[in-house]
Amino acid sequence: MPEQAGSGRRNRRRGRLSRDLVLTTALALVDREGLSGLSMRRLAAELGVEAMALYRYAAGKDALLDGLVEAVFTELLESRTSLEPEPLEHLADLDWRGELHRTVREIHRAALRHPQVVPLLATRMLAVPLTRRPRAVLRVQERLLALLARAGFDDHRTQLAYRAVVAWGLGYVFVELTAVVDDPEEPEPAIRLGLHRLPARELPHLRATVPALAEPAGEEVLAAGLDALLDRFLDGSGREAMT
Repeated sequence: MPEQAGSGRRNRRRGRLSRDLVLTTALALVDREGLSGLSMRRLAAELGVEAMALYRYAAGKDALLDGLVEAVFTELLESRTSLEPEPLEHLADLDWRGELHRTVREIHRAALRHPQVVPLLATRMLAVPLTRRPRAVLRVQERLLALLARAGFDDHRTQLAYRAVVAWGLGYVFVELTAVVDDPEEPEPAIRLGLHRLPARELPHLRATVPALAEPAGEEVLAAGLDALLDRFLDGSGREAMT
């Protein structure tokens, strides 16, 4: 009888499963335990179901990893009404540069909320063809392109600016999250950072920079770099640069 009761509870829980629930639970699990803690069996236990019940929502581990990326970008889209999908003609009424800044900042904030997932922003993008990526990812990419087109760039320069903006935004996140602290429990700053592991004569610049890299630079530097990139594609009057 106890086994039957437990089976009934599992069946009821399974009946409430949805893709959103599976992905948000997987995201919370990875936030807590890292990517190494994620498996179909572990996620099923977290949800109180059998592992086979999850294959309806994720065909395997790779699909589950893609789902984590989807969950982060879905959260990003839901975090601001300015990122909600809207007819492209409405973008004509927006401050394209300000909206581009806001979009890049939201990508940065979403990544910092889920640092354990950040490696997937690189590895899954390298492994999954663009047209097979989650719709939430494509919607953010579409908005970036639409905002750059709103700036008045021609198609070629829009593509160049898009590559530069995405590379800067994601690269900035990777640098911000680079592991620098060697021993978190050590109160002595130099030992805490492991500076004794860096030969002063061989690596003088890196050794001098490590203390600064241990602290996040924040959104001000992110914005300054983005402006520098955009200015590269515009002349001083805000028109598309021709050189």
